[in-house]
Amino acid sequence: MTTARIALATCSSLPDLEADDAPLIPALAARGVGAEPVVWDDPSVDWSVYDAVVIRSTWDYTGRPAEFLDWTRRVESVTRLFNPASVIAWNTDKVYQRALESAGLPIVPTIWLDPEQNYDSRRVHSRFPAFGDFVIKPTISAGSRDTGRYEAGVTPQRSMAITHAKNLLSAGRHVMIQRYLRNVDSAGESALVFFNGELSHTLRKGPLLDGPFRPGESEGVLYKDEVMTVREPSADELDVAQRVVAALPDLVPGVDGPLLYTRVDLIPDDEGNPVVLELEVIEPSFFFTLVPEAVERYADAIVARL
Repeated sequence: MTTARIALATCSSLPDLEADDAPLIPALAARGVGAEPVVWDDPSVDWSVYDAVVIRSTWDYTGRPAEFLDWTRRVESVTRLFNPASVIAWNTDKVYQRALESAGLPIVPTIWLDPEQNYDSRRVHSRFPAFGDFVIKPTISAGSRDTGRYEAGVTPQRSMAITHAKNLLSAGRHVMIQRYLRNVDSAGESALVFFNGELSHTLRKGPLLDGPFRPGESEGVLYKDEVMTVREPSADELDVAQRVVAALPDLVPGVDGPLLYTRVDLIPDDEGNPVVLELEVIEPSFFFTLVPEAVERYADAIVARL
């Protein structure tokens, strides 16, 4: 017998959810919870009819962040939202990494460019590393969109990087410049997934960035295909990820304990120590196809919140 009804928020391009998330519906049904995919920006939806709304594949929000944040607040005013609106607002802009760094958590070394500073080409160029590869990306983005990798010692690529950064700044977007940590080429990224503060599973993601940003390359693309495999985290990776999860109540307004879901993406620095590349608490992929038993863990975690 169904005792609760929840919405799994998705986008219009994936009205039936991303295929990887589909097993979540029968898993919840087996626990007496009716779950259905609902498009987040469908104006006809009455969100108050749901006992909770769980954000899943709302992957088109990065083009309309203000609209998305308004939606989270409206939903939260009539029902429970996971993760909460305050968490979504905090995590939407990658400047949250400054808060992680201030809390003593290791992040990829980053230079931040503010569009209000009116950077000319010379000033942009002066912020680039003198050697090695580096990455330019906007602070509001997802799935490596509008992101490029450049070789510091190659003059044409530095020129392309200046154009990339200035175009983002001219559009009013804040910009991050990060050293490309080459150990990721061999080790990849580690994505540690937590449900209600407990580690569920860990995956290895192959490197995605292979060259400069090419305008139009990501047009109409919700996400890039990722090569994922299941792996066990190292002791150091688990320690860093657990520290991130534990720190969130002190960093995010309105958070008083573990979130329903948290994904901490780590890469190794030049010495092999794990540093935070991304903290995903809005709409991260969990790759249930690779770890089918994780669907059951996530369904249990959702039911525990109802």
